Amino acid sequence: MSSDSPTSGFVAFVGAGPGDPNLLTVRAAELLGKADAVVLDSETQRPLLRHCREGVEVAEGDFVQRAARGQLVVRLCPGDPMLFSSISEEAAACTAAEVDFEIVPGVPPATAVLAYAGIPPASDVPEFRIVDAAQEQDWAVHAGCKGTLVIYNGVSDAVAIGKALIAGGKPDTTPVAVSSGGTTTEQYTVVSSLGRLQADLKHAGFTEPALIVVGDAVAQRDKLSWFETKPLFGWRVLVPRTKEQSRSLSEQLVAYGAVPEEVPTISVEPPRTPQQMDRAIKGLVTGRYEWVAFTSANAVKAVREKFEEYGLDARAFAGLKVAAVGEATAKALVEFGVKPDLLPSGEQSSEGLVAEWPPYDSMLDPINRVLLPRADISTDTLVAGLTELGWECDDVTAYRTVRAAPPPAPIREAIKGGGFDAVLFTSSSTVRNLVGIAGKPHNVTVIAVIGPQTAKTAEEFGLRVDVMADKPSATALAAALAEFGAKQRQAALAAGDTPRRPSQNRRGARRRAR
Repeated sequence: MSSDSPTSGFVAFVGAGPGDPNLLTVRAAELLGKADAVVLDSETQRPLLRHCREGVEVAEGDFVQRAARGQLVVRLCPGDPMLFSSISEEAAACTAAEVDFEIVPGVPPATAVLAYAGIPPASDVPEFRIVDAAQEQDWAVHAGCKGTLVIYNGVSDAVAIGKALIAGGKPDTTPVAVSSGGTTTEQYTVVSSLGRLQADLKHAGFTEPALIVVGDAVAQRDKLSWFETKPLFGWRVLVPRTKEQSRSLSEQLVAYGAVPEEVPTISVEPPRTPQQMDRAIKGLVTGRYEWVAFTSANAVKAVREKFEEYGLDARAFAGLKVAAVGEATAKALVEFGVKPDLLPSGEQSSEGLVAEWPPYDSMLDPINRVLLPRADISTDTLVAGLTELGWECDDVTAYRTVRAAPPPAPIREAIKGGGFDAVLFTSSSTVRNLVGIAGKPHNVTVIAVIGPQTAKTAEEFGLRVDVMADKPSATALAAALAEFGAKQRQAALAAGDTPRRPSQNRRGARRRAR
């Protein structure tokens, strides 16, 4: 049928891809965005619901009848719907009910998992063969494959398949890779040979979905492996921040191969009495201030919300000088439509801002007053520094920070039991609040802090600080943790050991070679 949007109900059999939710086709995302109902093949596909409209129904049962009643139903299928899939009967049911359907190809594991494992399936070989071990196979025939042989659904019989291929004439030295959890941060690959499969897979603990790859292409993995060699690959990292603050940090951690878990420790709330902020906004518009200094993205958000309440926008900053304490705050201002005039070039802190702030000069500055919209628990460092430079400060409470509710029990247990590989502390308050609502992280967990003051607080709580950012920014903190992870990995390889995540070093942790 046409790829144009239908006017009546129909069923879309959509390939969900190999596991990584980002390996979804544009057409698949478009259909998910329009769907009235979605049928999941497994719970692992639930992250794909982020493409759906609010209120979409996750359906079960006879979805053909839903389409017959006029609904657009997306039936998610693992990998590619037309490859080792059983949608033929479902598509026939659509035809019998006179319901239109569409089949949207997906990225198949046969190519995607190999790409993520660093194995080129058809490089300098004459053949690329895919077989399904769940169906009866003549392994003697497949032993004659002159290129790369990819086997679905065979991990539980991998040793027997290897022996059958050798019996069929395949050399026992033929390279083999077995990979499970492909394209996700659970990906786990063992490289062996047909003759050594039994020994190398003895303690591997593989589960489906998994692929067996047989052929000389496997030898390329040493040069092309890029995914499982990321510095924080598979690390479960706790990000104890507010939800708004943690998003960009989490994206950076994902790029390093980590699995970030955001646990709010601070809840941002309006001030108890809004009159002070109301007067400050009025003064800002009427020309009371020469400067406005923002010490956090939350302060920018608080002022922006007040502006919207009064029908104002970024044009109200015309004629004002604006300072930002660091990159994250500057980014929030730019998104608001305001470009900061002053940003510390060194330490991103109140001290760093004061170090570069110009002294008040009555000949150059018509007004000597600075507006500081800040949190209720702010320190006096900035006020003292600006006062010394000759400025008068209106230190206004723009928002309150209160301790968040405790996270769910499984998260608390993982924190105290060593289930996390690392935790990132971006301020002293995140240390205090996390310990207060969830307990102290286990001693195998890597503790990474944003600066000396946060390190001091962590040590006061009996935590061993392993990583400290070279400058006080969340970006630098994530980079420092990645550098630490890379060094740990290199040290293990240099010693002839298998790299292990910190959580795998706790007593009772499952020991699985990576």
